[in-house]
Amino acid sequence: MSHENQVELTILMPCLNEAETIGICIKKARSFLERNNIYGEILISDNGSTDGSQVIAKDLGARVIETPERGYGAALIGGCDAAYGKYIIMGDADDSYDFTNLMPYLERLRAGDDLVMGNRFKGGIEKGAMPFLHRYLGNPVLSGIGRLFFKCPINDFHCGLRGYNAERMRELELHTTGMEYASEMVVKSAINGFTISEVPTTLSPDGRSRAPHLRSWRDGWRHLKFLLIHSPSWLFLYPGLALMALGLFLGASILFFPEYLLRVGLDLNGLLYSSAMVILGFNLVSFHAFAETYSIHAKFIKVEKSFLSKLNANNCALFGLGIFIIGLSILIIVFLAWSREGFMLYDPHRLMRITIPAVTLVLVGIQLLFSGFFIEILRIKVK
Repeated sequence: MSHENQVELTILMPCLNEAETIGICIKKARSFLERNNIYGEILISDNGSTDGSQVIAKDLGARVIETPERGYGAALIGGCDAAYGKYIIMGDADDSYDFTNLMPYLERLRAGDDLVMGNRFKGGIEKGAMPFLHRYLGNPVLSGIGRLFFKCPINDFHCGLRGYNAERMRELELHTTGMEYASEMVVKSAINGFTISEVPTTLSPDGRSRAPHLRSWRDGWRHLKFLLIHSPSWLFLYPGLALMALGLFLGASILFFPEYLLRVGLDLNGLLYSSAMVILGFNLVSFHAFAETYSIHAKFIKVEKSFLSKLNANNCALFGLGIFIIGLSILIIVFLAWSREGFMLYDPHRLMRITIPAVTLVLVGIQLLFSGFFIEILRIKVK
């Protein structure tokens, strides 16, 4: 295209064996451009079709590029890189989205929004267009997690019809090649402070006779994993602090009320469980410190610095040794008391009520000491 720098809008469709529906999608997109007098292009990012989809697209005047790396995300990344338009509106080539009604997206993009998401729940989902589990479990849960983790005002994280400023989106250097690309686009836009909005859109049953490429449980897990990896606080810090607080409360309650807690006879068993909670919780908090350090220095994601960012080998060694010495001192006192009994059979109930907390302090102290060294290692910048 000789005037690619003047193209306002690229309508981008990823394609993998969509011969049954790609023609109608292109015709709808073309009618939208002509009806609204928009200088645009229709770009097909083909992902290895073997059913003649490319020929159909070219015959209808669409520009076709080949994206050899397989995957939904790979096709869209290749399309974004090759697009001529200032703005891009992407949508599946299965005739489930209405390419004749894209003006709400373009209006928001012209107004300066960086990413415009469709909301199928507001626009209308036709009967049979979305599986029951996707509609009432998968999409609401994953969208809710996305809003909670990233403070993103989007109610339909996985709508496949969305528009964005091409130059701004390229700045994010998106890289996931699978279905989780849909989450990566929203998450990284939110993390980087992009202006994100939402417009109603419709969803119809797709026009294909074959099964969709989407695999519910596999791709759902990939989306969830992506959200968790990019939110270390929710993955590590908050669960870790909750476990530590619960373990400390439970342990202290058992030490002060050894027989029953809330009418449940916990005592030594409960003390052991509380110790495990504290140690596991401390490990999770440590993982968050590692993830935060890596994120800041490797620029993996932008994170808000917490008190953990101030940790280093010096203060970790100081506090770790202090905790270790306290625990070890208690164990020495227990050992000396046992020696005075001639190392004879000692009251296990009395012994373990002291030994379990002491061992917990020793383990946490050692872990804190070595965690400081690992944080320092993560801060080393490799040229």
